[in-house]
Amino acid sequence: MRPTHICLAVLVAAVWGVNFTVIEVGLAHFPPLLFSALRFLAAALPAVFFVGRPKVAWKWIVAVGLVLGVAKFGLLFIGMDAGMPAGLSSLVLQIQAVFTALIAFAVLGERPTGIRLAGMAVALCGVGLAAVDEGTGGPLGAFALVIGAAVCWGASNVLTRKASPPDPLNFMVWVSTVPVVPLLGLSLLTEGPSADLHALGSLDWQGAGVILYVAWITTVFGFGAWGWLLHRHPASTVAPFSLLVPVFGMSSAALFLGEPIGPLRWGAAALLAGGVALTSLAPGKERPKAGSETRSKADSAPGSAAAAARDQVSGPA
Repeated sequence: MRPTHICLAVLVAAVWGVNFTVIEVGLAHFPPLLFSALRFLAAALPAVFFVGRPKVAWKWIVAVGLVLGVAKFGLLFIGMDAGMPAGLSSLVLQIQAVFTALIAFAVLGERPTGIRLAGMAVALCGVGLAAVDEGTGGPLGAFALVIGAAVCWGASNVLTRKASPPDPLNFMVWVSTVPVVPLLGLSLLTEGPSADLHALGSLDWQGAGVILYVAWITTVFGFGAWGWLLHRHPASTVAPFSLLVPVFGMSSAALFLGEPIGPLRWGAAALLAGGVALTSLAPGKERPKAGSETRSKADSAPGSAAAAARDQVSGPA
């Protein structure tokens, strides 16, 4: 990769990592489900008028929109609002790589290699250590919600791989149109009209800036730049930069929010990063189940749309 491309990849990882701190700030202004709805509304508009028509079937856009937009981000925002620290959230969400591999095995028939199974075990140890760390200073219920968000992220990764979008930015913008109405409806039902109206009525420059950051910088710029890199370099070259996301997430949370990073959290970070690296980046082809070999080879080919899509969705929050 050229130095400028490396800098761009690091910048995207930094944007995605700092996003967790920005979300924490935003939760002080908005109820979590309303905040998530506004994030997708701002990401979809006005971008949807400039990216062209959808390039995949609507069933995939709706499926990913519900699983990623409503379930994953709904659980993440509620978990963080319930007390899950921003830095720890950026770290724990990386377990989505393990859930992606497990769901891909169940749905696509992709059998992970021994190295990847070892990576999953290491990553799960990291999650266990993070749970111990959170159990000493925070609510485990909020921790469980973020784990649930990681499961939904893994499911959305597999759905995106099945969709194989040729233009990831186009796909993400259209996906962003789906969660707005369901999230607004859930917010009205669970958070209440009065809370939503109060948050919107007291909107200030900081609240507006938070929405613009999570929508335009994290989603539109982040996915656009990541997709641009994936079109110019092998996915195996670009994907490792996503491991920097929790580094920037934990560092920015410590710097701006004063979140402590103790020995247990550093140990969890090391285990999770190592396990995710083995799970996502280990060499060797997956061994497909009988009857799925042709499909698996096509989907796993380096530089294929499916492979790019799979790596495309494993970065931001």
